[in-house]
Amino acid sequence: MKRLAVTGAAIAGALALAGCGTSNASKASDSAGASRAELSVGASYMPQPVSADMAAGFLTITNRGGTKDELTSVTSDSAGEITMHETKGGAMEEVDSFEVPAHGQLVFKSGGNHLMFEKLKRRPEQGDTITLKLKFAESGPLTVEMPVKSATYNPSTGH
Repeated sequence: MKRLAVTGAAIAGALALAGCGTSNASKASDSAGASRAELSVGASYMPQPVSADMAAGFLTITNRGGTKDELTSVTSDSAGEITMHETKGGAMEEVDSFEVPAHGQLVFKSGGNHLMFEKLKRRPEQGDTITLKLKFAESGPLTVEMPVKSATYNPSTGH
């Protein structure tokens, strides 16, 4: 049983490192420790959009706490509206919230769950940074700096 716990901790550590050392991590934690959600955000990026009024965004929310939370909304001064979408069986559907599991992650990635920035105030260019505010059901909001990458950027191919 002890070996299983050590293996689980190693896997969780590897997943945390999968953020590729991005410097845009944000944290929201509580001094009560593991009994509450303990959220951080990493690996955020927006591929430079081809459209002038719409873009996609991706990030990973990690919860190291012992309680689940729920991402309820995302806002930014850069867009008139940001919607959350899940992808199941190749079909995209807008959702009102996403669970962030205790001791787990909520991953937004190309081809999967993602954010849609609609009614952009101006077209983001590679090298820009978009500021987001993530709101949760239980935890306080997180502010995230999302870098705009090349239109073909794909973190699975290395960065």
